[in-house]
Amino acid sequence: MTARVPLHSAETAPAGSAAALGQIQAAFGTTPNMFRAVANSPVALQSMWGSFGALGGGVIPAQLGEKIAVAIADRNRCEYCLAAHTALGRKAGASAEAMAAAQAGRSDDPKTAAAITFALKVVNNRGQLGESDVAQLRAVGFGDEEIVEILAHVALNLFTNYVNVAFHVPVDFPGVKLNPR
Repeated sequence: MTARVPLHSAETAPAGSAAALGQIQAAFGTTPNMFRAVANSPVALQSMWGSFGALGGGVIPAQLGEKIAVAIADRNRCEYCLAAHTALGRKAGASAEAMAAAQAGRSDDPKTAAAITFALKVVNNRGQLGESDVAQLRAVGFGDEEIVEILAHVALNLFTNYVNVAFHVPVDFPGVKLNPR
């Protein structure tokens, strides 16, 4: 698979992308292809990397963020994000079974299930929600900060899904099969 945009290294990227690529390399021990593609635009890379950093320090636990991510990746047919977030979810302590369930839009935990259902409804309905959709999150114990943060996770995942699908970014994480449609 050949990417539709150059996959930059710190040496070949525009000057404004070099620092972020160095931070990404330090964080992952490698520079994933997605970031190498986004490095074509220093501001897009700063936006993406900044969002990952901010949400990583938020109130939503890492496992939940990764479960939301795999559900959205499967819905958007993004093999790259599905592979990356499955690996990150496992690294955060989620079982293979829990990640597969999340990919299918399910969870045995009612709070996780509600968050995934909400995230997928946002994606499917392009943000058009009703009062009951937010009320369902509150009913399982999510507060306003968490609800807004769930939506931020959805937005970041839409950005990354679209980057990887539109630019045909080669997957450099262990592959995970999309669910059949």
